[in-house]
Amino acid sequence: MAGAGRASVLLGGIVSGGLHYEGMARTGTGGAGGNRVKGARRPEVRLPPLEPWSDGALEPDGDYDGVEIRGADLAGQDGAGARFMDCALTDCAFDETGLRHARLLDSVLTGARGVGTDLAEATLRDVELVDARLGGTQLHGSVLERVVIRGGKIDYLNLRTARLRDVVFESCVLVEPDFGNAVLERVEFVGCTVKAADFRGVTMKDVDLRGAASLEIAGGVERLAGAVISMPQLMDLAPVLAAQLGIRVED
Repeated sequence: MAGAGRASVLLGGIVSGGLHYEGMARTGTGGAGGNRVKGARRPEVRLPPLEPWSDGALEPDGDYDGVEIRGADLAGQDGAGARFMDCALTDCAFDETGLRHARLLDSVLTGARGVGTDLAEATLRDVELVDARLGGTQLHGSVLERVVIRGGKIDYLNLRTARLRDVVFESCVLVEPDFGNAVLERVEFVGCTVKAADFRGVTMKDVDLRGAASLEIAGGVERLAGAVISMPQLMDLAPVLAAQLGIRVED
């Protein structure tokens, strides 16, 4: 069999295991209605007139409603369990900021920066995160629903055991994001660069990777069932998938 023919057989076997490439996702695989991937629902944040925030420090279990926090240095502060509703947080520093169990609802964060921000087991619903520069952000065990992460760069994002529904990563750079044992439903990667992603133990449904400008998977490639990728991405991933399945490819 010629090399191209062997590649086709290999790719066909991989796809039959639940990973869909672009053509299959659009045309369906039997039955009326096909097997189209469902797109993410984006947040529609409409902020009311905001009051400037001048308290200077976050408080555990604090309640922040309709405020604008601009240019604040929140490094090292403890806002665990705080609630942010209809808020704009702009150009704030979040180095080692404690926001475990916090709730961010109908809010926009622009220009967030910092290392080691703790958002473990937090809830983000109808949130836009724009042009962030973050490293080591802890979002493990969190719930993200109708969230857009647009622009910026996030290194070592920890989303282990998180639940993501209707989440869009758009035109951003993700370096070594950890999705271990997370649940992803209606998640899209649009124009973003994904480096050394860890998908081990992930459960996926309607996850669209086709729009990623660059896609590199360090672990968990066997967990891509429920995702849709493009044909070029499938070709790039074929050696990794073959190795995972124990298939030896020889010329």
